[in-house]
Amino acid sequence: MDVGSGFGGRWLSSPMDPESAQYHHPMSLVFALLAALANAVNVATQHVASTGDPGKSTGWRFVRYLIGNPLWLFGAVALVGAFVFQAVALHIGTLSVVQTLLMTELVFSLVLRRVWIRQPVSWRAWGSALLTAAAVSVFIVAAEPRGGQAVPHSGDWVASILACAGVAGVLALAGTQGSPVRRAVLFATSSSVVWALESTFIKAMTDTLTQHGIGGAFLRWPVYAVAVAGVAGTLLTQTALHVGPLRASQPFLVIVDPLVSIVLSVYLFGEYFTSDVVDLTVASVSFVVLCIGVVLLTRTVPDTMERGARAQGAT
Repeated sequence: MDVGSGFGGRWLSSPMDPESAQYHHPMSLVFALLAALANAVNVATQHVASTGDPGKSTGWRFVRYLIGNPLWLFGAVALVGAFVFQAVALHIGTLSVVQTLLMTELVFSLVLRRVWIRQPVSWRAWGSALLTAAAVSVFIVAAEPRGGQAVPHSGDWVASILACAGVAGVLALAGTQGSPVRRAVLFATSSSVVWALESTFIKAMTDTLTQHGIGGAFLRWPVYAVAVAGVAGTLLTQTALHVGPLRASQPFLVIVDPLVSIVLSVYLFGEYFTSDVVDLTVASVSFVVLCIGVVLLTRTVPDTMERGARAQGAT
């Protein structure tokens, strides 16, 4: 499939070979939103469960407490559901759309804070959530992500893996020193790069599963790449949350992933966007607004998910 001249030409719409073109199923939007909701449920339930231990256990006693806590187990089920929903969305949809929609996790989390935990939520937070949701919608409609090839070239895989691993490694190494805020930002960015790469592995794994079955999938590399990248991404995320404040790491955890995913979607899977200059401008501006909405949202919600926690100031 020839998608423009060079990497830059892959961004804009161009004629495609019908046999290699990948149809973006509308249900991928539904499954992507379900994945975002399930992620929000996982974070909320496991956070409430982990902070609700009356005995303030530590070590293995704390682990036993979590495993025996129905709320924490429900959160674990939600996490599995989020993975399944994301995998289905990636299989039938475009990487750029699915990963961008996952940013709505923060919006769902805000609703859970108010409806379930009964936290007071400031009007600034609601306004930021509305801005985020609107910007996501405008970006998808204006950019018109489409196309794609089911099987990327092996050389493109190697280049993508080396580039992402190299960038993530350098950022993580740089994050071992400096202030807590600097370390949190660097580890969060490193984690997001890995999670973006992980999404490409998940997409490849689902294609392998449908073509070769479960047995055949374990004879091919994507399923193992999903496992390795998942462990690496989890460790980097937990490190980012541990070394510095959540307000520093969370925006980078949410924003960098879809940015890198969009680049990978174009380079690996040949996805492309509208060639209309006005629509591209609107899409670009909406993505910037989306990032602003995410930052504002992370800075206006309560610091914790405790019922009496107060909303932060929009600073």
